[in-house]
Amino acid sequence: MKIRVLFICTHNSARSQMAEAFLKDKYPERYEVYSAGTKPSRINPYVVKVMAELGFDLSNNKTKSVNEFLDKKIDFVITVCNSAKETCPFFPGAKGYIHHGFPDPSRFTGSESEILVQVREVRDEIKNWIQEYFSENKLAPNKFITINV
Repeated sequence: MKIRVLFICTHNSARSQMAEAFLKDKYPERYEVYSAGTKPSRINPYVVKVMAELGFDLSNNKTKSVNEFLDKKIDFVITVCNSAKETCPFFPGAKGYIHHGFPDPSRFTGSESEILVQVREVRDEIKNWIQEYFSENKLAPNKFITINV
């Protein structure tokens, strides 16, 4: 049985979308993966561009609210921004809550090329974290964990 993981950030526009894509791609046999936002908006166009560079098409992704998942069985809730960590609702039955914050691409400023450089850095941080953290299969469906990274 796959472990159900929900990534949450504020707008479900960047960090949680990238984390969902990477985990789905890297360990499809082990995890059932979703993402949502506490205040969903729209996909960040810079995120769509930098993910396409690695072969991920997020252009048709829609943002989702955490409320859509409150009645679903989620094993692990993972917040990827501080704001979402503070406002994350309780998920009955969740076996763990994990927090690993990443910089917010919506706050990046500069020229388009400067913003893309910063978004790539966040993308690569998330990709590396997914590869390292989830490769060790630290999420076991029969144990409760709370981790702040």
